[in-house]
Amino acid sequence: MAKPIYTKYGDQGETGLLYGGRVSKANPRTEAYGAVDEAVSALGLAKALSRNGYVRETIDGLQRELFTVGAELATDPADRDKLLKHFSAVTPEMTEVIERSIDAITAEVPLPPEFIIPGGSTASAAIDVARTILRRAERRAVALFDTNQLDSPELLRYLNRASDFLFMLARYEDKT
Repeated sequence: MAKPIYTKYGDQGETGLLYGGRVSKANPRTEAYGAVDEAVSALGLAKALSRNGYVRETIDGLQRELFTVGAELATDPADRDKLLKHFSAVTPEMTEVIERSIDAITAEVPLPPEFIIPGGSTASAAIDVARTILRRAERRAVALFDTNQLDSPELLRYLNRASDFLFMLARYEDKT
């Protein structure tokens, strides 16, 4: 028989952090990495809906990077050295790649002078949903940073650029 996926450890409203320790499922840290997880899933829907190879490939790469973000958020700052031993943390290079991608799309897709209402296509709408979820993750991460529970300003920069990128990627999806 296969091992069940349930552990019953969370039945009392707690969950484990990546390198030990248990926190409430309502803990701000859990809220932050949970929102990142939601964004990854919404991006999966967008990827499945898009017929554009560049969009699908780009979303796949972003989903993988968001696992790095989630791992960092799921690690207590006291255990950061353990994280860095086994995984990587968000780097300035990751943020710079996203900035270059935003610039490339902006050069191809000029924005209209008025507000954009999401829903030009099912894929772009899914990308916009992921963008708003990522903005929530960013707000949760800022709250952690403001209370000294997160020590990575680069993670904040990355989340900010990633949601900007998703805004532009949704516009690109509508143009293709």
